[in-house]
Amino acid sequence: MGILVNSSTRAIVQGITGREGAFHTKLMLEYGTKIVAGTSPGKKGSYVHGVPVYNTIEEAIREQGPVDASIVFVPARFAPDAVYEAIDAGLKVVVVITEGIPLHEELRFINYARKRGVVIVGPNTPGIMTVGECKLGIMPAHVFMKGRVGLVSRSGTLTYEIARELGRGGFGISTVIGLGGDPVTGLDFIDVYKMFLEDPETDAVVLIGEIGGDAEERFASFYKSLSIKKPVVAYIAGKTAPPGKRMGHAGAIISMGVGDYASKRRALEEAGVPVAETPSQVPTLLRRLLAG
Repeated sequence: MGILVNSSTRAIVQGITGREGAFHTKLMLEYGTKIVAGTSPGKKGSYVHGVPVYNTIEEAIREQGPVDASIVFVPARFAPDAVYEAIDAGLKVVVVITEGIPLHEELRFINYARKRGVVIVGPNTPGIMTVGECKLGIMPAHVFMKGRVGLVSRSGTLTYEIARELGRGGFGISTVIGLGGDPVTGLDFIDVYKMFLEDPETDAVVLIGEIGGDAEERFASFYKSLSIKKPVVAYIAGKTAPPGKRMGHAGAIISMGVGDYASKRRALEEAGVPVAETPSQVPTLLRRLLAG
């Protein structure tokens, strides 16, 4: 079943005729994702890998029937309008792949979505995948083996590396979610962990964090307060990053003594979440937790 998306999810690709949109539409279709339509203003009547293209989501729904989710491959300057269009059309999940959207625009559409009960995955995310059922994103599907571990991450590349390590250790993934690399995202670790708690097909969670911000510390505080919980193993990227230097993601900057590796590790371990030293140690820690 997974969280947010599954085998029955009907999706639209916004920006389907662009290079990235068309390329990843093909891969998502090959994975088995139900992509019922795409949108690209002025391109109505064309097809991309057999998927009909419309000018608007409203047109697509009128001809193709109800749609649950969209994935946005629209350039940064037009992406906010695409997100508002998806929200106003009644879609429940909007995956925003686009990077480089201005921060104030992100804040605005994330708040707009929350007020309407719509989940934004991203922006600047590799997407979401319920393994073996539905992929709405740009993740390399072959590294994810189906299983009962939920994976939530701030880093795209590390997600793939740790998924591979979990597979080598005999652990598969139920659902994987990339939160996104920007300072503001539609979901955080707490939101996703709550969903995993409710998911009968997830037994444990792997959290992949990185330096910068306080998302991991806030999760640690939340986790500590729970009476009913599922085991969590964490890995934090950026252990050797110098304070004050921006590292990769817009959110990955340490300032005023908040958000550094040591503070995140300390908060998580004090909450009872073991933190792996290396990606290869994640399955070992997970096995220990589940055995205990």
